[in-house]
Amino acid sequence: MQGTLLTLLGLLPVFINAQLSGSVGPLVDFATKARNKTCDVTDYGAVADGETDIADALLSAWGDCAVGGLVYIPPGNYSMKTAIELKHGQSSAIQLDGIISRGADLAYQMILVRDADDFEFFSGNSKGAMQGYGYEYLQSGEYGVRFFRFQDVTNFSVHGFAAIDSPSYYFVFDTCSNGEIYNILVRGIVIGATDAFDIWGENIWVHDIEVTNGDECVTVKSPSTNMLIENIYCNLSGGTAIGSLGTSTDISNIHYRNLYMNTADACYLKTNNGNGTVSNIIWEDVIVHGGPYPLTLNEAWGSDSGSIGVQLKNLTFKNWHGENAANSRPTIRLECDADVPCYDITIENVNLWTDDGDYVYWSCQNAYGSGACLAEADSTADLATYNTVVTITATPSYSTRTMASDLTANPPSDSPFTIPPMPTSFFPGATPVSKLLHLSAAGGL
Repeated sequence: MQGTLLTLLGLLPVFINAQLSGSVGPLVDFATKARNKTCDVTDYGAVADGETDIADALLSAWGDCAVGGLVYIPPGNYSMKTAIELKHGQSSAIQLDGIISRGADLAYQMILVRDADDFEFFSGNSKGAMQGYGYEYLQSGEYGVRFFRFQDVTNFSVHGFAAIDSPSYYFVFDTCSNGEIYNILVRGIVIGATDAFDIWGENIWVHDIEVTNGDECVTVKSPSTNMLIENIYCNLSGGTAIGSLGTSTDISNIHYRNLYMNTADACYLKTNNGNGTVSNIIWEDVIVHGGPYPLTLNEAWGSDSGSIGVQLKNLTFKNWHGENAANSRPTIRLECDADVPCYDITIENVNLWTDDGDYVYWSCQNAYGSGACLAEADSTADLATYNTVVTITATPSYSTRTMASDLTANPPSDSPFTIPPMPTSFFPGATPVSKLLHLSAAGGL
């Protein structure tokens, strides 16, 4: 919770400012919910034999504990052969201490949580996991079920477990608010259409996340406002992004900081026509090692969405260091729509070089502000169409740090994944905001 983070020692006050607009997280801690009522799925027929379908047991346990209680999934290996919908929760929690593996061909998402308030999905022993065996699809260029969709969920947290080898997307947060998402490891095949976190909503704090996939790492979709996204480790991934955006875009007050990109892109804001606005966005304290599009605003990406274009304004890029992956692309690319030029853009202390030659280049189109190849304008009336490319041959003076767990080769795509332990660091020199839990049972120490 913003303002109150649950720890093993109780409620510890922590104050987070940045772009959040209020408190985030559950209103009642999971231990209180467990004391009120605990529904152990093994009491409802779940068997940790890796074969018996857990779906009916989980649905029955939710039916008894969806209001005021905690559903407990003990350590062990469980199979899920039926996709489920958990809805209408009020002051409830799900504690995943075991491993749930996809056991059949499923559609849509394995678990849909819908219309819940004061909700928590977490691992109490930091060993809980979802195992998707996505390689069975992805090695042939096919896709299967997504892991999670959280829809219309308020005052919530999701934390402390691993999501491994999804056959498609991993987490979708659809029209959620006042939430905290943290201490999560995503590890899968490096291939497109495997987004790790797609998020839209209001007042959400995302922190201490590691992702290996091949498409979006943490992506903000429209409509969204007041989000803080920090301590993000994209470890062979598409990177942090905004978009793609179409008509009726409405995104504002997003703050990214402490982004570590190992062969990933720190900012890829992508759209093609459409309409609406993206405003008041900050990307600061960024390390990039080998991103193909390290810092990119691309308003000609993908298919045409119709209308006149999305307006981008008041964007700040501050304290960036690193190298691109291929010098055939600009390290700084600010290419905006001629009908709605970008303005109030700030590039400050951005030092992006290359391991692929002795120069880099910047590309700016219809983009106004200060720094890099941006044009200056005294007012919006002075925004004119222009196109410029600047070649940089002077190596910037800077140093970058690395992470000990940086992957240097793609994970295998033709065999099951081993579930790694939860990381204890997500940005060089930064301690995770919240410690991993090590509970002995449902809600206990």
